[in-house]
Amino acid sequence: MSSTNSPEAVKKLLENMQSDLRALSLECKKKFPPVKEAAESGIIKVKTIAARNTEILAALKENSSEVVQPFLMGCGTKEPKITQLCLAAVQRLMSHEVVSETAAGNIINMLWQLMENSLEELKLLQTVLVLLTTNTVVHDEALSKAIVLCFRLHFTKDNITNNTAAATVRQVVTVVFERMVAEDERHRDIIEQPALVQANSNRRSVSTLKPCAKDAYMLFQDLCQLVNADAPYWLVGMTEMTRTFGLELLESVLNDFPQVFLQHQEFSFLLKERVCPLVIKLFSPNIKFRQGSNTSSSPAPVEKPYFPICMRLLRVVSVLIKQFYSLLVTECEIFLSLLVKFLDADKPQWLRAVAVESIHRLCVQPQLLRSFCQSYDMKQHSTKVFRDIVNALGSFIQSLFLVPPTGNPATANQAGNNNAGGTVSAPANPGMLGIGGGVTLLPAFEYRGTWIPILTITVQGSAKATYLEMLDKVEPPTIPEGYAMSVAFHCLLDLVRGITSMIEGELGEVETECQTTSEAASSPTQSSEQQELQSTSDQMDKEIVNRAVWEEMVNACWCGLLAALSLLLDASTDEAATENILKAELTMAALCGRLGLVTSRDAFITAICKGSLPPHYALTVLNTTTAATLSNKSYSIQGQNVMMISPSSESHQQVVAVGQPLAVQPQGTVMLTSKNIQCMRTLLNLAHCHGAVLGTSWQLVLATLQHLVWILGLKPSSGGALKPGRAVEGPSTVLTTAVMTDLPVISNILSRLFESSQYLDDVSLHHLINALCSLSLEAMDMAYGNNKEPSLFAVAKLLETGLVNMHRIEILWRPLTGHLLEVCQHPNSRMREWGAEALTSLIKAGLTFGHDPPLSQSQRLQLLLLNPLKEMSSINHPDIRLKQLECVLQILQSQGDSLGPGWPLVLGVMGAIRNDQGESLIRTAFQCLQLVVTDFLPTMPCTCLQIVVDVAGSFGLHNQELNISLTSIGLLWNISDYFFQRGETIEKELNKEEAAQQKQAEEKGVVLNRPFHPAPPFDCLWLCLYAKLGELCVDPRPAVRKSAGQTLFSTIGAHGTLLQHSTWHTVIWKVLFHLLDRVRESSTTADKEKIESGGGNILIHHSRDTAEKQWAETWVLTLAGVARIFNTRRYLLQPLGDFSRAWDVLLDHIQSAALSKNNEVSLAALKSFQEILQIVSPVRDSDKPETPPAVNVPVPVLIGSISGPGLSRPFVRTDSIGERLGRYSSSEPPIVTDELEDLNLWWAAWNTWYRIGSESTKPPITFDKLTFIPSQPFLTALIQIFPALYQHIKTGFSMDDLQKLGVILHSAVSVPISSDASPFILPSYTEAVLTSLQEAVLTALDVLQKAICVGPENMQIMYPAIFDQLLAFVEFSCKPPQYGQLETKHIANAKYNQIQLFAPAEWVALNYVPFAERSLEVVVDLYQKTACHKAVVNEKVLQNIIKTLRVPLSLKYSCPSESTWKLAVSSLLKVLSIGLPVARQHASSGKFDSMWPELANTFEDFLFTKSIPPDNLSIQEFQRNENIDVEVVQLISTEILPYANFIPKEFVGQIMTMLNKGSIHSQSSSFTEAEIDIRLREEFSKMCFETLLQFSFSNKVTTPQEGYISRMALSVLLKRSQDVLHRYIEDERLSGKCPLPRQQVTEIIFVLKAVSTLIDSLKKTQPENVDGNTWAQVIALYPTLVECITCSSSEVCSALKEALVPFKDFMQPPASKVQNGES
Repeated sequence: MSSTNSPEAVKKLLENMQSDLRALSLECKKKFPPVKEAAESGIIKVKTIAARNTEILAALKENSSEVVQPFLMGCGTKEPKITQLCLAAVQRLMSHEVVSETAAGNIINMLWQLMENSLEELKLLQTVLVLLTTNTVVHDEALSKAIVLCFRLHFTKDNITNNTAAATVRQVVTVVFERMVAEDERHRDIIEQPALVQANSNRRSVSTLKPCAKDAYMLFQDLCQLVNADAPYWLVGMTEMTRTFGLELLESVLNDFPQVFLQHQEFSFLLKERVCPLVIKLFSPNIKFRQGSNTSSSPAPVEKPYFPICMRLLRVVSVLIKQFYSLLVTECEIFLSLLVKFLDADKPQWLRAVAVESIHRLCVQPQLLRSFCQSYDMKQHSTKVFRDIVNALGSFIQSLFLVPPTGNPATANQAGNNNAGGTVSAPANPGMLGIGGGVTLLPAFEYRGTWIPILTITVQGSAKATYLEMLDKVEPPTIPEGYAMSVAFHCLLDLVRGITSMIEGELGEVETECQTTSEAASSPTQSSEQQELQSTSDQMDKEIVNRAVWEEMVNACWCGLLAALSLLLDASTDEAATENILKAELTMAALCGRLGLVTSRDAFITAICKGSLPPHYALTVLNTTTAATLSNKSYSIQGQNVMMISPSSESHQQVVAVGQPLAVQPQGTVMLTSKNIQCMRTLLNLAHCHGAVLGTSWQLVLATLQHLVWILGLKPSSGGALKPGRAVEGPSTVLTTAVMTDLPVISNILSRLFESSQYLDDVSLHHLINALCSLSLEAMDMAYGNNKEPSLFAVAKLLETGLVNMHRIEILWRPLTGHLLEVCQHPNSRMREWGAEALTSLIKAGLTFGHDPPLSQSQRLQLLLLNPLKEMSSINHPDIRLKQLECVLQILQSQGDSLGPGWPLVLGVMGAIRNDQGESLIRTAFQCLQLVVTDFLPTMPCTCLQIVVDVAGSFGLHNQELNISLTSIGLLWNISDYFFQRGETIEKELNKEEAAQQKQAEEKGVVLNRPFHPAPPFDCLWLCLYAKLGELCVDPRPAVRKSAGQTLFSTIGAHGTLLQHSTWHTVIWKVLFHLLDRVRESSTTADKEKIESGGGNILIHHSRDTAEKQWAETWVLTLAGVARIFNTRRYLLQPLGDFSRAWDVLLDHIQSAALSKNNEVSLAALKSFQEILQIVSPVRDSDKPETPPAVNVPVPVLIGSISGPGLSRPFVRTDSIGERLGRYSSSEPPIVTDELEDLNLWWAAWNTWYRIGSESTKPPITFDKLTFIPSQPFLTALIQIFPALYQHIKTGFSMDDLQKLGVILHSAVSVPISSDASPFILPSYTEAVLTSLQEAVLTALDVLQKAICVGPENMQIMYPAIFDQLLAFVEFSCKPPQYGQLETKHIANAKYNQIQLFAPAEWVALNYVPFAERSLEVVVDLYQKTACHKAVVNEKVLQNIIKTLRVPLSLKYSCPSESTWKLAVSSLLKVLSIGLPVARQHASSGKFDSMWPELANTFEDFLFTKSIPPDNLSIQEFQRNENIDVEVVQLISTEILPYANFIPKEFVGQIMTMLNKGSIHSQSSSFTEAEIDIRLREEFSKMCFETLLQFSFSNKVTTPQEGYISRMALSVLLKRSQDVLHRYIEDERLSGKCPLPRQQVTEIIFVLKAVSTLIDSLKKTQPENVDGNTWAQVIALYPTLVECITCSSSEVCSALKEALVPFKDFMQPPASKVQNGES
């Protein structure tokens, strides 16, 4: 006011006033004298005041009513000019605040009159305004009058006046309230006495209010009355009023002076009681109205919504909610519900637009929204207002799409036409999709043919309304297309932005507070601590409350937001809009994540994910989660499910990529639009920035990324990064250049995304890993059953994540590797390959990473890292195992020296390779093993050596690649060498380890369990090695067996001396005998099928062409090896205690081998048998009985100083055997192996020999072509063992044993040979040579015979048994032995043709003749020596010899060999020459009684054999043979007949008969051809005759009986001659001219010769010895002879001549009868 108070201003004012008064008096001079007078007096008055008072203004004010009077009177004139002048003067006074209350009242009255007269309306308004604004003198009635005046001017006919009045009213109303505010300010410091607040029953109870407040109160109350169309209380004189204006005024008051209502109860009361009901009442037409409903149906017509009122009501509501929410909680609930209703689709378009604008105003006030949430949504029975608002926005947006707006039909049609084709088929140029069709590319939303442009309406974050500001419009405006949508869209964005920034801000505060508190809590002072604790708990409560609010807000809004945003995202065709939508979804997802609201978080993420993928893309993760979490009403409107993404929404999108869908059965291609890529980038952004809050939704995110990566054709490269690669199958991926340039960026972001996982906390990291794993599981499921390219996204990213988190690998190692191991087992090869790639890369990275503490100090971590490598062994796929082994190889090469505790795992991997896993695998694994054996044995713990042995052994057993097996046996040899060289160090370390384990075991109370336990650990190592080699010795492949066998016996031979003495027990029983058992079993069950070829083109020798034959070789090798060890190490084995049991087992093995049906094995078994029998038992020195014999054994086998190849010092084993033996001799002498034990060993050997012999030579029961018959070399070897063995057992060799031996010898000789082998074994038939077997048999008997010879008396009884045995062999000459039922061919008939290879082999009996003959010679020899032995006499040996010889003698020419019977004869003669005297000697004892008839029969059979001499027998031969017969007769005449008196009579009778027979030899009446030749033995006949006659007619006949026999013989002879002659004559006569048959002629000649011989003999005999009858018979022949003279044969004639000549001696005169009768 300083300007108006300054002296100049005052002076000016006075001047102006005077000039105004002067002007007034001038104007009124004529017409209005009273006025003129008043004016003039006024001048004087002013001057007076000015002159008198110093405070001129105050004085003026005091007298203002008088000063003002002239002007008022002037106004009363109603003259425009005067009135104007007066009003101006009054205004000047007012402006200098020199108007008193009374004056003011007068002024107002004057103005009222002017108003009523409708004069100077604008000036009036101006005056009122000045009056009320410059000072506060106008109160109460005056004020109300002034205000009414303005109102009334507002309703004049003049537009300008109206508008000015309206503005004035507004200003005046404001002034009233400003005064009140000022008044409050002044009184603020004065503390009022609280007046008794009465119950507000009377709405006029304003007594408590101060003057200005009272005015304000009255004014506001009347405004409410007016709007409600009620009479005002205070504004008396109102004539008319409009609601629109009233509402505007209410709004401005409420908006401008909220504190008035909040601070004063009276005003609050007005708000509650007057304003709210008023608003609700006025809203009713809007609520009831339904667009397009039939009014006639309702009983009363419904008032139509009126735009101006409606819009102003909404503005009022906005203010009420914004400013007085806290006062009007319930009312606001109603207002908000109404707002929501106005968005319904059936409301007029303009109403929906303004409602949306109102809602937008709320949406930009997050704190307000928060309050809603707290007041409504979180209360139990209240409307969920916040939720409804959001849902309503969503529904609103959806409804806009579903009901096309009426405005701008052209565009709508165009949009519709553009995709009339339904689903968009990919056009030729995918880049051009959907551009054209007459649509300009404005930013817009397009959904199912509804095209809605996006208008730029507001700056982000401010709600600038358009239609809420249209206060001048009366008719509802037309809303441009897209306006409502754009506002609603901004509502959503602002809502999201506001809520998230608010909550995140608060969350941030809480977090920082927590940090500061936690830091402060650790401060030392006690008091502060308590303080802090207190504040912390407060904070906690506050946070709990806050958190509840945040969660409720999110829970309330997310469904609706998501529904709307998803729809908009789907419909958006504008990149910026899409970006905003995605940003909103992203911020919501992150917020939900931070608050731990999983469902909502997942739903938002799902939406982004769906946006990233092509429409209708079948991705189960998304579909299932959406179905589960979003089955909320907001999703469907009028039964249409909005979530259905329709392909038409893509019509304005540019396709930027075409690719394969990731599905089990991909159908065609899918297209990615630029929007999909935009969504993808958002997704990446989300994962990158908010990874820590994603939790389980990593799964969604990653699943989607996986599909996108697949469609875009990104493929994993090393380290797991994805690089653009060509799609491997199906139509190639098509990418536009735009995307091509984007791809490296995307792939880079992808990698960065996983790199940033190193900053995640452990829990989030686990979520990430789990998600990747389950994603991978899905990819695995999809890849089942086909070998298409699988999705490797998850595996690649697992690898990437593992690599960047190596520093805390322990926490994720198990799930990570556990899953990758599953991937490795997948049937799809590409999938497996990557699983293995990832796993091995991780393991290698883990081992090389600089852990803290380093790996070498963290055994647990090292084992953890290596464990998956071991686990891979359980997978059967060869490609995986190859990767595993390559990894092992690399680990060995890079970390081999530092593996330490990891060795067992690494070795386990090599050892886990199985036979069926293919050559390359085994080869790689073996390479690793070779590396280990060559380079790493010294670096590994000694306890692992045994594993190395096992692994090396297991490679030997692999049958894929023979070379590997053989090399691995070589490795075992190298290992054994290593053990040998490093023996001492290994032993020390193992013993130390053993002690530690023992201690542990004792602590736990368990028994220490390891193989070969009682042996010391170093010996156990050896035993394991031996056991492994032992297993290889029974491998199915012959070459391996052979190599292993040689190695085993060599190692035992070379290094066996290192073992403790007691360990030898294990070697013998657990290694060697166990091996023998297995070899025996395999050999006996081996297949006999022929193996065609040894794989490839290798030919197999026929001696190895069946499995059986190959096993035979192994058996041979093994048996020989064991036998050799028994032989060379006997000095070690014998003191072991159970040597004899071991000996028995060994013999049993030899026996079973010898009896095996394989010539090679059986023969070798015998060789081994021979080897162990050559063992010399310890020699005893009779001089020094006190030395224990064991020491006498030479110990050359001891290891002296053997230098290992790498060791300079000689390594002498401390406890070498020599020392051990020495120890025995010093402390306790070992048990002496006395003779007795030795004998037992030998007898065990004899029993074995006997069993072998009897079993092997026993003929089988049935025969077929597979029957096994032992070979000659076998039998020979068998028999050759006997002499050596016999030397040891002869003292106890009994008759029984001899019997057993005999059986074996006999059977052995009887065994035939196969015709294939015969040419090699048999001499040709003519050579009389013995086979080696026969030699051996005779040698054996010879040894026995010699032993008996020098043996004690009681052994002599064995002679007869030996004779029996030999005689049995002699019989073979004529009757080869039968071998069971086998048909043998005679050797001469055997087929030698080798062509019939597959015909069953024929068996050929040997040529037994030489053998039998040799046996016969031996018999004769032996008999010559032993003929007089008692046993020989008693056992009738001579008779047996004769009986045996009778066979060949009787066969004579029928003998297989001519030599046989000749030898038999000579042998008989020899034997008889020795035996007969003995027989005669013992004649009285009767021991030879049975011999004589046998002898007689033998003579008979030989001399009169039934066999025919061969046709080709020469005369000389015949004569030689005849001479032999003569020799026999001579023997009879010299050795037998002379001693007839010592010989049984019958025998002599038989002899005589025989001689008689020999002399004529014509027993049969008819002669056969065969007998003719025999009859030609004239010399023989002569000899017989002579002998016969000699003894018949000899004087020496002592008994009449003998003479009788002679006479008997003669008369028979003569009678026979007579008959022959008679028959001859008869035949001759009948035959006529025909000559008689040759044989008959021969016979007659013989008879004639016999007659002449007889007569000669008779003449030589003493006459007294000849019986008279004999002469008579002789003479009686004469006439018959004479009759023969007629014969025609000259030979007969000459014979007849000779026969007739002797008859001349009978020509003498007859003597006297007496004489004859006497004689």
